[in-house]
Amino acid sequence: MSIDLPTLRLGLAGFTLEQQERAVRALQQVSPPQVGWTVASFGDADAWWAHGSRCSLVTPSVMRVAPGEPTARSLQVNLAEVDRPLAFAKPVPSPQFDRAYQFDLDDLEEVRGVVEKFTAWHQPLVAQYGLAACLVDHYSALGPGVFDVVLEGSLIAVVDMRGSVGVLPTVGAADFADAMWRRREDRSAMPEAFVKATVSHVMWQYALRTRRDLLPLHYRSEPLYFRRPPRLPQQALKDAHLLLLRELAMGPGTFQELEQRTGLVGVQLARPLAALYYVGSITSNPKRASPASLQRQGMGDSSQHSGPNSHLEPQRPFPVRNDLTAPAPLMR
Repeated sequence: MSIDLPTLRLGLAGFTLEQQERAVRALQQVSPPQVGWTVASFGDADAWWAHGSRCSLVTPSVMRVAPGEPTARSLQVNLAEVDRPLAFAKPVPSPQFDRAYQFDLDDLEEVRGVVEKFTAWHQPLVAQYGLAACLVDHYSALGPGVFDVVLEGSLIAVVDMRGSVGVLPTVGAADFADAMWRRREDRSAMPEAFVKATVSHVMWQYALRTRRDLLPLHYRSEPLYFRRPPRLPQQALKDAHLLLLRELAMGPGTFQELEQRTGLVGVQLARPLAALYYVGSITSNPKRASPASLQRQGMGDSSQHSGPNSHLEPQRPFPVRNDLTAPAPLMR
């Protein structure tokens, strides 16, 4: 089994373009071998760096970060709601941030220290990523049931294929390549030290992060159907997922038809489809499709059907809809 290591995302705020380039170079030099780090958009990031010279407190719990570039916008961060690590690049003139992580962008040892702290903070996510990568490789062979994942005689994870998973938070993503899977005969409690999550959550996070092409081959040629809403918080879904759920809730479509209907092309379509596949929200089997979506298909016009197009009719592109309203089941 190939070793699929996770990449964590770092968001930057208040940096000039030149400072951003220095941050990227520093990050490349200090990323630990067991996990990669890359600069990403601020909203999608797993951790944040803010330039201290452009930070101030608007209220005791709200921080404003002034833009580092004339074309950028200022950011406001509610510190009480921050759920990821945050560090400040020096100088940090405001004494209000004296107790926060601080580092010199030109000192690689200080940068390395912050990255190591951030990596340790995200170690449970890294462990879940390794488990999900292993699950993908064994998905079809496992079937329903509860499994112990054992490495050199030690239990490192428990997986209930129809429920939750628990993983030892200190295990590395690469450790799962040598682990053994054993079917469990009982449903005894998971060890207290294990980090617990649903199978859907673990697979979703993996599908959003991996660079692997996870979409099954037949999902690129056969009609796809809406099955059920993802068992995830709605805020976990991005625009592409909501758009695809709405389109398939209105009626099935092939990969090519969905490209026409959504404006998503190639990998832009394959990645969100793969994420929806691994949380059980879409299917290529009409018998497993949502009855409501099949009923809507019957009420729709003749240009939206799951069978092959007639060679006697010219193909008409579907209009691209920008309305990202979620299908009704998601709104309940």
